[in-house]
Amino acid sequence: MENILLSVETILNIQTITILLMGVIAGIIAGSIPGFTITMGVALTLPFSFSMDPVNGIALMMGVQVGGSAGGLITASLLGIPGTPSAMATTFDGFPMVKNGEPGKALAIGLWSSFFGSILSGIILIFMAPLLAKWALEFGPWEMFALMLFGVSAIASLSEGSLIKGLIAGFLGIMFSLVGSDPLMGIPRFTFGFSELLAGFNFLPVLIGLFAFSQLLEDIKNPPKSFKIENTKNITYPIAKVIKDMWKSAVNVIRSGLIGTLVGILPAAGGSIANILSYDIAKKFSKNPSKFGKGTKDGLIAAESANNSSVGGALVPMLAFGIPGDAVTAMMLGALLIHGIQPGPLLMENQPVLVNGVFISFFLAAFLMLIVQSLGIKVFLKINQIPFHYLVPIVLLLCVLGSFAVNNRIFDVWVLLLFGLIGYWMKANKFPLPPFILGIILGPMIESNFRQAISLGAVSTFFTRPLSAVLIILAVLSMIYGVYSNNKSNQQENY
Repeated sequence: MENILLSVETILNIQTITILLMGVIAGIIAGSIPGFTITMGVALTLPFSFSMDPVNGIALMMGVQVGGSAGGLITASLLGIPGTPSAMATTFDGFPMVKNGEPGKALAIGLWSSFFGSILSGIILIFMAPLLAKWALEFGPWEMFALMLFGVSAIASLSEGSLIKGLIAGFLGIMFSLVGSDPLMGIPRFTFGFSELLAGFNFLPVLIGLFAFSQLLEDIKNPPKSFKIENTKNITYPIAKVIKDMWKSAVNVIRSGLIGTLVGILPAAGGSIANILSYDIAKKFSKNPSKFGKGTKDGLIAAESANNSSVGGALVPMLAFGIPGDAVTAMMLGALLIHGIQPGPLLMENQPVLVNGVFISFFLAAFLMLIVQSLGIKVFLKINQIPFHYLVPIVLLLCVLGSFAVNNRIFDVWVLLLFGLIGYWMKANKFPLPPFILGIILGPMIESNFRQAISLGAVSTFFTRPLSAVLIILAVLSMIYGVYSNNKSNQQENY
């Protein structure tokens, strides 16, 4: 407790709070622009952190990460285009809620879900970071494969309408994820002589194409009657109603926050997986799963709570063992090393004030994010008041720039166009996009972890390791329940 109080004293000064605020604002802007990822936002602020002391430098990047994670909510809800990969599941109910005439409610619930997810994750960090770090180290390729398999089982419940079409979409996603060099042998696969394909399809242009470009093509073919909000009463959503909604869904908030934190702790998992996995679990536990995908608050709460709580989880392996969980924490790790600080098991013992300072910065960034976005909701809602013929070229330009900026190559723009056409065709033929995205994300992880596990032991090891066996059993049960739920929903609709 003494160390925590010293850390609070170190953080609570005008300079550090101002730096945090600037980081949060920059993160919200970066997260809300399709293609301009949180990673890019942190990369741009990294040079500024070198001239600061370690606490302020990390605080700056922490602000960008927390703000960016919540910023993806804006375009995901208002335009149906995830500003960041970790806001994918946010579009499933956020965008329908806006189309149902409740844009203020969508932004408010998403914002407060992000806030509570961050706070829950921060509490877990302070009191359980060393224990969780040791638990994360227990995950070998067997457990990672089982976890990814559990994630793939979500295809059954995310296949709205036709389970067969959902499985086909998931299979196509996995096939596209295999393009590039073999992860273990380095041998080219499905590249057809194109050197640009040796690294595979970059996930960001694929995501922007599937969600953004396909949506633009659909809107061009069938222009919406009006992008303006006709019912001005729905522009804002009272805080009292938000708190009431959150209280009614307290179990969902806590469960999603825990899922996001635990998934965030695992290296290479990240917010994208936490976002979808939490959404799928919330749907399975819901009394009204048929409402998911049609603008229900529980879907939005699950997606955003897990999204932001995964940020806190990713800090655990970075600080406790010097193992970055994603690209952003890798840059934070680099910043600490430049300042002469070596993350690892001894860091929490030797420099507890610094470690607790990082955790407190995370807390403060969550509060600043809540304040900034609450004050800016009316400004964000003006996006829906932009005339359609102006909005399309603006969004298309941002999508192209975002795709190009990933690797500074025109090939990624062609990837955007290709997957935009694929997404448009899938929507026109009622193939669900979520299973396709799930296949793209999890395909490489499933393959590499499975092959590593096989090279280290027999197949039976998957079932002799307790955690792996439990996750595989849960994956099978999840898939069975998803099939059952999907069939039941179809029967009710036909009836």
